[in-house]
Amino acid sequence: MASLPLEIGAGTRPLHYVQRAACSDGISIVNWRDFACPEAIAEWDDLALNASEPNSFFESWSLLPALANLDRDRSVQLILLRINGKLVGLMPLAHARRYYGYLLPHMHSWLHHNSFCGTPLVAKGHESAFWEALLAQADMQPAAALFLHLRHLPENGPLHRALREITARQNRPIAAVHREARALLQSDQGPDAYFDASMNGKKRKELRRQHRRLSELGKLQFHRHCDRAKIDQWCTDFLRLEHAGWKGREGSALACAPATAAMFRTALHGAATRGRAEFLCLTLDEKPIAMLVNFLAPPGSFSFKTAFDEDYARFSPGVLLQRENLALLDRSDIDWSDSCAAADHPMIERIWREKRTLIHVNIGIGGRLRKSLYRLILRAELGRSWKGSSHG
Repeated sequence: MASLPLEIGAGTRPLHYVQRAACSDGISIVNWRDFACPEAIAEWDDLALNASEPNSFFESWSLLPALANLDRDRSVQLILLRINGKLVGLMPLAHARRYYGYLLPHMHSWLHHNSFCGTPLVAKGHESAFWEALLAQADMQPAAALFLHLRHLPENGPLHRALREITARQNRPIAAVHREARALLQSDQGPDAYFDASMNGKKRKELRRQHRRLSELGKLQFHRHCDRAKIDQWCTDFLRLEHAGWKGREGSALACAPATAAMFRTALHGAATRGRAEFLCLTLDEKPIAMLVNFLAPPGSFSFKTAFDEDYARFSPGVLLQRENLALLDRSDIDWSDSCAAADHPMIERIWREKRTLIHVNIGIGGRLRKSLYRLILRAELGRSWKGSSHG
């Protein structure tokens, strides 16, 4: 098991330091730095491999670099659940005083701007136990937190279904306050048949023409690998390519801030070390003109980041690369791939035909008074008469 880079592991305390808090059965809350030692990471990784629903963004190699670089006030904690001495649940948790501009203190699952799924890591068969323990713990928090806010939870997955059942049984107020559907790749078809069904003959002919014209400019090559070979150069090339485009001009590229660039490099190293990433690149005379990284979390995957050289936009290099990315359909270990793209994305939805719906869920916590107050907040937010957990 490889150790974490120094910028994450430095200053962390050994597992025995938090043994009573983090290694006893039941729910516990720990500082994430106390859970960043090799022993803890090993069981964290084991949980990810046996999770009821995969979530690359909450795996150790992804979440720890994010926290090390973005949790500047060290306010994020990890919620852990152990049963019979085994780690069976994990989720990052934070508190906030404001909710979309309103002074409404609440607890929430912690995600950053480049984190696209908020599913807790929960071992199969322990979904209900996790929610029961988490909600009971939230009920005991100071009254300053009015509700629990969970973001980017896949709708109707095992964890969402378990959450609905628990809150219904407890007569606990819950509502889906936001819903979005984004492109998903999931089909029994092979790459060629899927592509032909996605794009009409005219569009496929145009893409072949663009490929031919691009090839006339130099040596056009496609590369795919899943190991750590040349990962440093791959990251450097990607950060430069993304920063040179519209994201760089708008200030949202990873390289616009040292913290996000460092997070990206460290996370990709960790993913590659564990065989949890796939790197794609289209080059022209060995110069990258389109790049993409997939996070692999069987039986699913997440298309984390993509970038292309806008100087070649007329040749659609990003679409050409996505054509190659359809090889995911041939992988026996991958059943679906989440695009991680915004809803109605103009490029990916031309190719990927399925949808994945994610929701933001708010849940009442505390005693009768706090829950009654939250019901009033819920009615105001939904703008209609609230009818109980059917909205959750």
